[in-house]
Amino acid sequence: MEQSAQTPAHGVRRKQVICMKWGSLYGPEYVNRLYAAVRRQTSGPLRFVCLTDDATGLRPEIESHPCPEIDLPEPWCNTGWRKMTLYLDPASLSGLEGDWLFLDLDVVVTDCLDSFFEFEPEHPFVVMQNWTQPGKGIGNTSVFRFRMGVHGYLLERLLGDFDHFREQYRNEQTFISREIDSLRFWPDEWCALFKVHCVPAWPARLWRTPTIPEGARVVAFPGSPNPPDALEGKWPEKRWRKRLYKQIRPAPWIETYWARAEEALAEEEAEATN
Repeated sequence: MEQSAQTPAHGVRRKQVICMKWGSLYGPEYVNRLYAAVRRQTSGPLRFVCLTDDATGLRPEIESHPCPEIDLPEPWCNTGWRKMTLYLDPASLSGLEGDWLFLDLDVVVTDCLDSFFEFEPEHPFVVMQNWTQPGKGIGNTSVFRFRMGVHGYLLERLLGDFDHFREQYRNEQTFISREIDSLRFWPDEWCALFKVHCVPAWPARLWRTPTIPEGARVVAFPGSPNPPDALEGKWPEKRWRKRLYKQIRPAPWIETYWARAEEALAEEEAEATN
């Protein structure tokens, strides 16, 4: 009997994780770090896919496929709107099927991810709360789970009148949150926003180190700073007035989680060769 796309021969449901990398903003090290973190914090069989326009430098365990282009004008075609191509039909996405946990490349995984695959298992779209707009029903697509082939109407709707939706919504995650038929949110404590939950309030951020809130499993870094900057205590900002308060202390725990994931992966590989 033929096995399903998500179920290996031994019958255990395989967990599926997907990310996207295009252009030069993020190098292969981001994908490799994310894979190591996911492997460390996920039990059982795992399928990890990267949709990319350049697979150079990716670990061999990472399954890569072409990153679809979106039929939008510059510069929108290479912004977060490109993530809308995840709602193409499976045939246009290298035949990928089933439920997938999407993670942005700039998240830091801090605890077990298994519950993300088990929470509301029948619902086709579960997303992180957008903590810069709390209580407004808007998701943050740094961390979400979706079912392939279910939400094609979103992409069709967007491409049918992009100028209208671009004026109405500032980004793809707001568009999705307002136009999708139904969505669910992860439990609040699972997903933290670095600049909201981890960075101390002003002026304590000048002397206190950013911390991980209790219960957080993923820390997201949309916008600025990104994890390498936060690790060094940098908050890039071009406007001088915002530079006065956008200051942080180094967050060494970022490097700790990266190192632990790499060590766990090395141990797993050593055991497999013995």
